[in-house]
Amino acid sequence: MLERVRTLMPASWHERHPLVPVVRLTGPIGMATPLRPGITLSGVAAALESAFRMRRASGVALVINSPGGSPVQSHLVYKRIRALAEEHGKPVFAFIEDVGASGGYLIALAGDEIVADESSVVGSIGVVAATFGFDKAIEKLGIERRIYTAGERKVMLDPFQPEKPEDVRRLKALQKDIHQMFIDLVKARRGSTLNGSDRTLFSGEFWSGRKALELGLIDRIGDLRGVMRERFGEKVRLLPIAKSRAGLLRRLVPGTAAELPAGLADELVSAVEARALWSRYGL
Repeated sequence: MLERVRTLMPASWHERHPLVPVVRLTGPIGMATPLRPGITLSGVAAALESAFRMRRASGVALVINSPGGSPVQSHLVYKRIRALAEEHGKPVFAFIEDVGASGGYLIALAGDEIVADESSVVGSIGVVAATFGFDKAIEKLGIERRIYTAGERKVMLDPFQPEKPEDVRRLKALQKDIHQMFIDLVKARRGSTLNGSDRTLFSGEFWSGRKALELGLIDRIGDLRGVMRERFGEKVRLLPIAKSRAGLLRRLVPGTAAELPAGLADELVSAVEARALWSRYGL
């Protein structure tokens, strides 16, 4: 009788094949908006928690496809993954798809094993900041810039004022600190597998998956299904963990349904910045 009942239940209820939850981390980091979801700690925390809490899970797989973005959000996501891995004692496998660059690669460092396709874009271990200078344009238009501050550095790098050498020096010093944190993390996580000079590895350059393997930035060439089957057997179950998302109406119209969509200018700027990030890697 018990066996008959078992046959009527879904296979997933009684079969004990190895199980690997899969969390997909896609998009620019820190640029998430209601219309353009990206990667932020608040956006992926619930999915990560769900994946690591699965008692039967043999490990957790991360599928990463990101050109980078915010170094802070990248590091926060990385730290949360490592904390959960240590708390639950589960190995982490990071799979880079089209691109795992800059902050995307930083998150991939949370993996105990990093896997990429031969044609994946990997690396870009550096820090970048970009802006425009409008001071000459507004002068030609006869526009006077008026700004009032308390604190002499409050308008540092204001694009509507002439660039100041001391401001650039301060920005570069900040970038150097962030870059060093990234370098230290790569060395701590990749250790003796690295095969290249600091000048090469940490120049901000990016490489194909095959070259990244030679440099020791990844562990192997492969894909999610193939590697997990090789590791846990042909009957391993890969279980996608969906990120929690508000309904479409709520994402389009914050608050009540009677409100009009807000922040469209921010959405446009976010879209342009995201497109620029992807384009940097030819995508």
